[in-house]
Amino acid sequence: MRNTSKMTTLENRFPLLAVEHGCIISKDADITVAFEVELPELYTVTGAEYEAIHSCWCKAIKVLPDYSVVHKQDWFIKERYKPELQKDDMSFLSRSFERHFNERPYLKHTCYLYLTKTTKERNRMQSNFSTLCRGHIIPKELDRETTTKFLEACEQFERIIDAILDSAILSAPTKQL
Repeated sequence: MRNTSKMTTLENRFPLLAVEHGCIISKDADITVAFEVELPELYTVTGAEYEAIHSCWCKAIKVLPDYSVVHKQDWFIKERYKPELQKDDMSFLSRSFERHFNERPYLKHTCYLYLTKTTKERNRMQSNFSTLCRGHIIPKELDRETTTKFLEACEQFERIIDAILDSAILSAPTKQL
């Protein structure tokens, strides 16, 4: 009896084609740009600042072209606090604060934002539809001009988000002892 199962590698099954020019390109010709976002700490912004951040997100999303997907991913990792006791200019209270929280658990928050440009054709796609049935590998809608416009929109999106988050972080009250 012979083995008729087909062997494949993880690389063949993985949906990513390449990473080029800071973009992730899928085998379906979707282009994704990834960002790490530093958001203000919880309960450190006022209601007005929160509304400004929210309106900024809305304004930035409207900049993106049609058939774009915004994916925000929050990671919370349990870690232990490591104090910075080596600084010479620390006051007694600062040093006591650092010792107090030494090795205490906390949740470290990291936020990632992925902007993906898909196509109208991909939006209608069913699971049984593959590149073999289409007759061409790259969708007709995805060309150099479309890619350039998407990357420009991503840069504009980044500038809008940077402007509001920088001002929110700078205007947020500092933690006092």
